[in-house]
Amino acid sequence: MILKVLVVDDSLIMRRNISKTVEALGHKVVHEAKDGLEAVSLYERLQPDLVMMDITMPEMDGISAVKAIIGLNKEAKIVMVTAHGQGDMVVQAIRSGASGYLLKPLSIVKLRESIRKIFPHIPQEAEQIHEQSELPRNEEIVLLEAGKEE
Repeated sequence: MILKVLVVDDSLIMRRNISKTVEALGHKVVHEAKDGLEAVSLYERLQPDLVMMDITMPEMDGISAVKAIIGLNKEAKIVMVTAHGQGDMVVQAIRSGASGYLLKPLSIVKLRESIRKIFPHIPQEAEQIHEQSELPRNEEIVLLEAGKEE
């Protein structure tokens, strides 16, 4: 089973890095959003299987977006992708309905583990890492995020 994934982050570089990692596992990114407000609208329209979302964003933060998406669909699967030091906000997001969280920079191994926990019915062979996928190196992510272009 190939998951349809919505990627939400205010950083274009981070959205692209998360998207490449998702696609490297053989899943499909159906759209990217730059804030929670856009995420809620896209969720309602596209009904993705999984949302990968940052917590701190302009317009509408990730916690508010989780509440709004869960309001649309109590079964929505949302993984928060967040920076170190946001533990209190992660707990709030989980209490609001998020399925889990991952720390930046995103690890393909951790993402695969999260997907397997949330979607245990997906056969493991469906999640072979696509060798031809060009994954960003972690040091690139950290350096690019330090200079955050948006």
